Amino acid sequence: MLYQFARPLLFKADAETAHNLSLAALKMLPIPSLGSHSPILAQTFAGVRFPNPVGLAPGYDKNAEVPVEILRLGFGFTEVGTLTPLPQKGNPKPRLFRLLEDEAVINRMGFNNEGQQAAISRLRNIPDKARKGPIGINIGANKDSADRVADYVIGVRNMEALADYLTVNISSPNTPGLRALQDKAALDDLLAQVMAARMRDTPVFLKVAPDLQPADIDDIVGVALSRGIAALIVSNTTISRPALLSRHAGEAGGLSGAPLRAMAQQRIVDFRKASGGQMPLIGLGGIASAQDAYARIRAGASLVQIYSALVYQGPGLARTINTQLAGLLQADGFANIAEAIGVDG
Repeated sequence: MLYQFARPLLFKADAETAHNLSLAALKMLPIPSLGSHSPILAQTFAGVRFPNPVGLAPGYDKNAEVPVEILRLGFGFTEVGTLTPLPQKGNPKPRLFRLLEDEAVINRMGFNNEGQQAAISRLRNIPDKARKGPIGINIGANKDSADRVADYVIGVRNMEALADYLTVNISSPNTPGLRALQDKAALDDLLAQVMAARMRDTPVFLKVAPDLQPADIDDIVGVALSRGIAALIVSNTTISRPALLSRHAGEAGGLSGAPLRAMAQQRIVDFRKASGGQMPLIGLGGIASAQDAYARIRAGASLVQIYSALVYQGPGLARTINTQLAGLLQADGFANIAEAIGVDG
C-alpha cells in the first residue's frame, strides 16, 4: 500500500535514479520480516533448501549491497550480480527505460558493477543467522576481456565459497558477442572449464536467452546435462520487439516485463520437453502474479524469479505471490510445491 504513494515520486525520476533510490531506502529503513513460512512452499532444489520458490533476479542488487534486506521482503532466495572479475562502468547513460503503458522495461546496462572483490568483502560480513534464504551469485565476463571463458573461471574461483549457487550468465544482449557462448562447441568448452574450476560442490546454474531456435534448445540441454549443470534459468531479456505502446519501444537493449511473459512461458515448455524433464528449470520473464508463477511451475519450473514487476507493483510483491501461490496449490490438492512441478507437461 505504501508503495502506491511512493511510486509517483519515484516515476518522476529517471529509471536508473529511481533504482538507486530504492537501494538506498533498503539500506536505511528498518525492514520487517515479510517471509512466507508456509511448509507447502518449501523444497530442496539442487541440494539447497529454499523456503519458498520466489526469488529476486540479478540486476537489482548488482554489488551484493542488500541481500539480507531483500530476503526479509519475503523472497525465498536472491541472486546478486552480474559480477565481473574487474569493475566496469557499463554502457553510456541513459540505459534503463520504463515502458509504463506496456508494464515493461528495456535495459542496456552492460554488466555495470564494482567488481567481484568489492562484493566479496560485503558477502563475507553477512552473519549466518541473517541468511534467511539462499544467496546466489551471478557471474559474467568483462566487456573488454581478451578471454571471456577465463573470466568465468575467475568468477567461479572468486565467488564459489560465498555462494549457495553460482549462475553462469551468457544470455545478456548488452555485452557484444556474449550470447555466442550459447553455441554448442563454445558452450561445451565454457562449461567444461567452469566445472573443472570448482573446489567444492557449489551447484552451477546456466542462464539462457529466450531468443532461441529449437536446435539451440536441444544443444544447450545436451551440453548442460553432459557437464553436470544443476539447473537452467529460462530466460533473460529478449531482443525481439512485440507490439509495444510506449515511446521507448525503439530503444536498444533487452526487453523484460509483461510482453516477455508468453515467450518465457513457452521456453519453459520447450526446455522441459527437450530434456524429457531431466533438467531442473527456474522460470524467469514476465512473472507478475501468483497465477504467472503457478503457470511456470506447472509447466516445469521448480523456482521462479521476478524483477521488472517490482517496478510497477512494489516490494511487497514476493509476499503477495507466495501467499496466493500457497492457496492455489492447496486448492488443487497439492501437499507440497514439488508435486506441482511439470504437471501440465
